[in-house]
Amino acid sequence: MNVAEKESVQKVEGGSIVTPKGFKAGGMHTGLRYEKKDFGVMYSETPAQSAAVYTKSHFQAPPLKVTQESIAASGILQAVVVNSAIANACTGEQGLKDAYKTRELIAQRFGLPEEYVAVASTGVIGECLPMAIMEKGCREIAVHKDYNSAKSFQQAILTTDTVEKTSCVKMQIDGKNVTIGGAAKGSGMIHPNMGTMLGFITTDANISSPVLQSALKKAIGTTFNQITVDGETSTNDMVIVMANGAAENKPLNENHPEWVLFQEGLTLLCEDLAKQIARDGEGATKLVEVRVKGANSPEEANIIAKKIVGSNLVKTAIYGADPNWGRIVGAMGHSEATLQPQGCDICIGEELVFSRGTPQVFNEQSVSDYMKQEEHVVIHVSLQEGSGQGKAWGCDLTYDYVKINASYRT
Repeated sequence: MNVAEKESVQKVEGGSIVTPKGFKAGGMHTGLRYEKKDFGVMYSETPAQSAAVYTKSHFQAPPLKVTQESIAASGILQAVVVNSAIANACTGEQGLKDAYKTRELIAQRFGLPEEYVAVASTGVIGECLPMAIMEKGCREIAVHKDYNSAKSFQQAILTTDTVEKTSCVKMQIDGKNVTIGGAAKGSGMIHPNMGTMLGFITTDANISSPVLQSALKKAIGTTFNQITVDGETSTNDMVIVMANGAAENKPLNENHPEWVLFQEGLTLLCEDLAKQIARDGEGATKLVEVRVKGANSPEEANIIAKKIVGSNLVKTAIYGADPNWGRIVGAMGHSEATLQPQGCDICIGEELVFSRGTPQVFNEQSVSDYMKQEEHVVIHVSLQEGSGQGKAWGCDLTYDYVKINASYRT
């Protein structure tokens, strides 16, 4: 269900990471990139309970290790610093020193304990950060609570992205207005496995770090972890959330009568950002959504959905507006989920193309026109294994994806 359709959780049009009470942000151009903004900070006026999820790549970048250390110290953050252009990944001991130095400089800039600062980087792998430029950014960055400052942060975190990605939702808990804001980046090298992709979330909810960690992990499982652009998991994937309690609601946990409301709000925000990433896949022209029902479990429904949306053959068929349902069957056929062909129905849009193991007569031109004309193509899969439901999102695969990645460093 769309965020705007829910009565209890409402989308905040024009909202951002600075919409929740007590948060500021900023972005600037330092020289890491030729012209575009490349350095940003997200800041809470008071210490915030925090949580994060990270890539499961064996080559986790130094910024992730520093951030993990910061959150492990007390569960509290007050600032997140992020740079684009250079990922500071696979950079050895020097990369770790540079990440620690960046944390130290931002802590000094805002008068914070070092462990209250998280670090994130995105960009080219295998290059060390030019620390003279990073130091300039740490000295000069300014944060404010206004639309333009949030926008500057959103721009500063982008790499091959073509659009900024932001979302904001609100709800009432204990009679208080609770707001969740988010920004994300990601366009290529997207196949999160936790959680190149970064997500930054702020909320003024009153919630402890361990409870927030549980809520974030649950939200990630059906949102960011259910998108794919090219099947590639980055060294730097991370989603981080800060909760400063400024809304003054009673402490949230699973025993709170309105806990489900907060979990829904966080999940809907993550889903909105995840879909924006999928739609902005490198060279993409379509957002592709796969909806599965009747699976053995929600987990198996998610496996099937992501298998379909991640298939290069399905992705190229959608780009070519070819209603070749055989490619969908092919992708499902080697998933790790339980399914029986004779209990399977497949629709492209609203057109039934395969049912109970048998091809269906359908208007190919009509389905092709749907695939050409719609920017959001939906594939429905219905099974008869159980009551499990799941979704996944991706994009089509175009010539431009090859062009962008063939010359990424040049």
